[in-house]
Amino acid sequence: MSQTHSRALLAFQSLLLLVSACLAQYIPNRDNCCILDERFGEFCPTTCGIADFFHKYQTDADRDLTILENKINQITNFTNGASYLIQQLKTTHPQMPASQQMTAPFITKFKDIMEDVRRYENTIIEQESNIQYLQELLQTNNNAILKLRQKTAQLELQCQEPCKETVQIQELTGKDCQDVANKGARKSGLYFIKPVKAKQQFLVFCEIDSAGNGWTLLQRRLDGSVDFKKNWIQYKEGFGYLSPDDTTEYWLGNEKIHLISTQSTIPYVLRVELEDWSNRKSTADYHTFRVAPETDKFRLTYSYFISGDAGDAFDGYDFGDDPSDKFRTSHNGMQFSTYDQDNDKFEGNCAKQDGSGWWMNRCHAAHLNGKYYTGGDYKSPSLVYDNGIIWATLRNRWYSFKTTAMKLIPFSRLGVTGQQTHMEGSKKVGSDRRGDF
Repeated sequence: MSQTHSRALLAFQSLLLLVSACLAQYIPNRDNCCILDERFGEFCPTTCGIADFFHKYQTDADRDLTILENKINQITNFTNGASYLIQQLKTTHPQMPASQQMTAPFITKFKDIMEDVRRYENTIIEQESNIQYLQELLQTNNNAILKLRQKTAQLELQCQEPCKETVQIQELTGKDCQDVANKGARKSGLYFIKPVKAKQQFLVFCEIDSAGNGWTLLQRRLDGSVDFKKNWIQYKEGFGYLSPDDTTEYWLGNEKIHLISTQSTIPYVLRVELEDWSNRKSTADYHTFRVAPETDKFRLTYSYFISGDAGDAFDGYDFGDDPSDKFRTSHNGMQFSTYDQDNDKFEGNCAKQDGSGWWMNRCHAAHLNGKYYTGGDYKSPSLVYDNGIIWATLRNRWYSFKTTAMKLIPFSRLGVTGQQTHMEGSKKVGSDRRGDF
């Protein structure tokens, strides 16, 4: 349509150029003009020659004008047809104009790009927050490192100074605390002892009275300051803290207890001391207390219960849950168990579920290394196991004692100065070792 229009214009322009060329060859003057009027310029419209000129080319001009008119009519028809088609498209697709169809993919892509931009902005903001947190953490760590360096420098200065003995250790030594007392010691405190088969001496607390009785302390519970949830090695070597006034908690160590309790032909007596939360004190004494070597898992044995108002919990207790309760909770003949060495008679691990090392059966009626509970009664709906400091013949298994002590003395010293050996009613245990299946 536009090509036809261009051709028409080109023909018209050619005609004008032809006319102009012819007129340029014909110069008007007074001789060849019928009328000459200067107001019309050089090409006087009334000249005689111009009339002849136009008559000469009229036929060609009429033909060209006819062609132009036909072309113009064709252009008009094409224009009307295009208008009709546009109107038809608008009627057929009123909801989606052609321009919207063309731009829809670009709008979608633009929205996706903007969504990516927003996501990247959020990621940058989040990373900036993380960087700020890490910078603060780094600064905190740098401050902590600086303090540690300062503390290290202080300790290095202290280490350069001669060591000062802050704990008083008595000079006398012996194979046990009674031996120390026999040598003249009359003051309770920290002493080095060396049992007969010990490779080297070790520190213990000796409780010595005015009559010369020397008790060797094996265990002390006072305030829950020491966690008794320890492994086999820790119970073997001992843990906690010894103090010259016996005001700290500790376990002397199974290896040391073995060396002390098995070194003499004279049997040792184990005394268990208990104090409840009403400050009532009770005791239980056991004849010929011994702890076997590690090869036998530090097995506990004794001959019989001598006496004591705390009762004989080592012999087991009938809790009323099962007819065999007393038999299954006897401790005589039991090997020592910890959470990492299960030597009990239970299908599970008593030491693991109760959180401490002890001579477990299935599982216990006495448990002096249990968890420290303030106030005595500790049972709660969420508590499954009786894991307190228990002595079932004095208080039920849901009562945890305030203080305990385990200490040894040779049997020959037990009845000195009013400490009577109550043999009546005492019970001997045969070689069958009740509770050892």
